[in-house]
Amino acid sequence: MNLQTSNSPIYRWTLAAVAVAVVPLVANDYVLSLLIVGAIYAIMCIGLNLFMGQTGQISFGHNAFAAIGCYGTAILTTTYNWAPVPALIASAVLAVLLALVVGTPTLRLKGHYLAMATLALGLIVFELAVQMEWLTAGFLGISGIPPFSLGFWTAQTDIQYYALVWVFVGVGMWLSHRIVKSRLGRAFGAIAGDENAASALGISVSRYKLKALAISAVYASVGGSLLAHYVSFVSPEVIGIGLVTILFTMVFVGGIGTTAGPVLGAIVINVLPAALTQFQDYRQLAYGAMLLVVIMFVPRGLQSLVSLGLSWKGAAR
Repeated sequence: MNLQTSNSPIYRWTLAAVAVAVVPLVANDYVLSLLIVGAIYAIMCIGLNLFMGQTGQISFGHNAFAAIGCYGTAILTTTYNWAPVPALIASAVLAVLLALVVGTPTLRLKGHYLAMATLALGLIVFELAVQMEWLTAGFLGISGIPPFSLGFWTAQTDIQYYALVWVFVGVGMWLSHRIVKSRLGRAFGAIAGDENAASALGISVSRYKLKALAISAVYASVGGSLLAHYVSFVSPEVIGIGLVTILFTMVFVGGIGTTAGPVLGAIVINVLPAALTQFQDYRQLAYGAMLLVVIMFVPRGLQSLVSLGLSWKGAAR
């Protein structure tokens, strides 16, 4: 295998697909559950990366869109007996509407002002989930959420759910790649580079930033819906500020602005704490130290290391 072949997108996608398919054959139930949750986070991270990595914006409020997916699916399937797919779609539409309503005024802001505005959005949605007990049951949460089903097929086992969420991840990555390579993605890149220059080129900066937020909201909502079906329970703690922190960490550690980086970061960050259980009381210290090393010495994320490794492998052959 030559260097050109190892660097080809088809080779990398095929290698990733094989790795995903082989995992259920060797992983135990605990590892499988970690990879399922990691894949769900990966879906959210792909959307967040489109908004932050590709468009150059800042958002501390994506937990709001994930909350729409979680609670929308939970309420529609338990209270109104909706099927999972229509509930997922309806929740995603509601997340887009929220992004359009909130994004229209807030995306006029820049830098830390935008960050604070999006943070406020996440906090407001969290507080609504706590206070609207007649709808969300407050901290008691909503339980009994049915497993995800598609027609006559239902994801009843972890292996089935693993296959389901990784199909969503694959489709999400493919769509993200297509968006980045399209005219829309080029406009996102121009805005990330210099908003004034993009505006001078005739790009409607505010409109394209709103599109980026709406697209990322869909990813977050879909991830939230899948999470609700998998854990069969939703409460405010699930969609709190901690979710924002972990999504940020996953995107940056994996490689912000790349297609596969957020997915890689989501898996590593979700599995890593379990791998550090041998350190017991020092687990959090070791976890934080490893993250700090990655951010300091691999600023382009783990994706850059994977790409470099494939290049070396191809050159060696």
